[in-house]
Amino acid sequence: MVEAELPEDLHYHPDHCWARVENGKVRVGFDDFGQVTAGQILFIRLKPVGREVKQNETFGSLETGKWVGPLRSPVSGTIVETNPEIKANPSIVNEDPYGKGWLILVDPSNLEEELKNLITGEAIKEWIEREIRERLKKQ
Repeated sequence: MVEAELPEDLHYHPDHCWARVENGKVRVGFDDFGQVTAGQILFIRLKPVGREVKQNETFGSLETGKWVGPLRSPVSGTIVETNPEIKANPSIVNEDPYGKGWLILVDPSNLEEELKNLITGEAIKEWIEREIRERLKKQ
């Protein structure tokens, strides 16, 4: 069984990026379930500050010893900040996915509508249970 923390006050993209609204901006990271199942994160590539991102499209990629994959944005908008610690220490996402391991800060362009497309509250538990069942089938 996968042990992962998924705070109910966040909004989750099905590809395991989380979104936290902070003073009109959206902080984005890779969730605990994603980092646990991916393994030790070795490298993260992010789009630069000033780039536009769209909900469900990639804003970067993540690489572990066993997996390379896209990071999909939970919201649309402009990247206004990237986490400077990620380049030197990508494993900070493994250590603190909801704190020091955040990835980008977005100035959202359609926040209220797009938050409706994300997983939050009671739906988180059902979503993760489905994810675990799917991963077990693949083993």
